[in-house]
Amino acid sequence: MVVGAIAALAAYHLNQSPEEQYFTAKVDKGDIRQVIDATGTINPVTSVQVGSQVSGMISKLYVDFNSKVTKGQVIAEIDPKLFDGAVLQARADLGNAQASLVAAKSNLVKDQATLNQNRLDYDRAVGLAKQGVVSQQQLDQAKATYDAITAQVGSDRAAIQQAEAQVAQRTASLKVAEINLDYTIIRAPINGTVVNRSIDIGQTVAASLQAPTLFTIALDLTKMRVYAKTDEGDVGEIRPGHSADFKVDAFPKEQFHGVVNQVRMNATTVQNVVTYDTIVDFDNPEMKLFPGMTAYVSIPVASVSDVVKVPNAALRYKPDLPAAKIQELYRKYGIEAAPSAQVSLESPAKQAGGATAPRPAAASSPNGTGDHAIVWKLLPDKSLQPVQISIGLTDHTYTALTAGDLKPGEELVTGVTTAKSGSAGPGLAGPRR
Repeated sequence: MVVGAIAALAAYHLNQSPEEQYFTAKVDKGDIRQVIDATGTINPVTSVQVGSQVSGMISKLYVDFNSKVTKGQVIAEIDPKLFDGAVLQARADLGNAQASLVAAKSNLVKDQATLNQNRLDYDRAVGLAKQGVVSQQQLDQAKATYDAITAQVGSDRAAIQQAEAQVAQRTASLKVAEINLDYTIIRAPINGTVVNRSIDIGQTVAASLQAPTLFTIALDLTKMRVYAKTDEGDVGEIRPGHSADFKVDAFPKEQFHGVVNQVRMNATTVQNVVTYDTIVDFDNPEMKLFPGMTAYVSIPVASVSDVVKVPNAALRYKPDLPAAKIQELYRKYGIEAAPSAQVSLESPAKQAGGATAPRPAAASSPNGTGDHAIVWKLLPDKSLQPVQISIGLTDHTYTALTAGDLKPGEELVTGVTTAKSGSAGPGLAGPRR
């Protein structure tokens, strides 16, 4: 008899029909803020890369990382020996050209004196030839001498112009050599802070192809900005002037505030995900935040106040019932047609596998009709009632109700679990949502 009772009890438990236990969440009332989340990098508003226009070996360094500098301050020097030699050579060449100019001018003066004398001789020969005192040959010789010295004077004038050009060329060469010598002294172009140093004493700088970067100087670290990578689906909702909040890993308990300055049109594509740089300006008076830090940015772009809001989990729930039963419940509670597709609370990039934040459920304005959805209300007798609603703005936890017969405090089904009557933990099944 004992064995028979045990068998009967086991058969009773095995043959019991399963019971469904529903998980619910209440309809609430309050405010909803639509927030766009992004990750970015902190940068100075203005930073200047200091390079070198001449090649050579670094002989002196006067600043290091985090050094404060002022405009015109000497921050490094390149070994000037070769450039000093170039300046001396250019000066010698200029002196030689100037001496050549003086010699050319002296030759002109000398030849002009000879020209005057030959002109007088020629004029005298012409007069004597008319009187028959000088032969024709002597007259021709005086004429040739006069013409030759005239040509020589012209040549002297050309030599002076050439010598003057040489002086100008040598002067320019000297100026270039002096400028190159001055470039061996590296000066700070702005007031700021050295945030990067790429050289050491003894290192050779090669500036033949492009100017190498020696230092990076940030203009003012009390005024900085975040370059936030925002998804292409979000940039249409961001406007200059929107407030923005962000956190950094260095100060996890602090929240910092800024203002959106612009959304740059330069797109970046990584693994088929397109992002744009959203520039957030902020004040850094205590200089707690450093360039290069990762910032986790939240940009509120829309909000509604004192609205009825539905849990997003309830929007995703669909009962595990036959289609005919669901249609029967729709007709019973006056729902003419169900929405053609389940409401999506995620952006297309997220649905395609991209790493982006959830998107709002409604694309219309917060006061508009929004998207349609079906939620399931749990009645006191544990039965389900479908309710068709229109939804608007979402904060990814709750979604604003724009139309529908729901009141704060009502229970909406978010999930279900199945257990056999009288059974304990091993008889529980995983929740169905």
